[in-house]
Amino acid sequence: MADETLLLDFEKLGGLVVAVVQDAATREVLMTAFMDAEAWEKTIETGYAHYHSRSRKTLWKKGETSGNVQQVREIRIDCDQDAVLLLVNQIGHVACHTGNRSCFHRRFSNGRLVFDPAPPADTAGGSAPGSSTAGGNAR
Repeated sequence: MADETLLLDFEKLGGLVVAVVQDAATREVLMTAFMDAEAWEKTIETGYAHYHSRSRKTLWKKGETSGNVQQVREIRIDCDQDAVLLLVNQIGHVACHTGNRSCFHRRFSNGRLVFDPAPPADTAGGSAPGSSTAGGNAR
């Protein structure tokens, strides 16, 4: 298929697109967030993930205060051009503001949420560093 012109559809979600973030090496899903046009442009410009904070209604660079930044290695766009997949080097090992490696550290089981910080595939059988409930703010 020939190259296409990229026109992210920021209109479907009121000026935002969904960003799914995966570790570039392990493919572990680290988090989801939203990007507006400013966050998209800043990410492209700097090579580091920037997002739109819906609660603060402002641009934020992931890890700006904690040091847990995300260096973007590859970007993929979905077929509708309203969601992006960022493959990142998670610097600082913690992606979640709770101090966990991934924001997906809870599993739904038998009607309950169970703490289950599954290690990345390359650390099978062991606990991933930083996957405890250690404090810290990943933003």
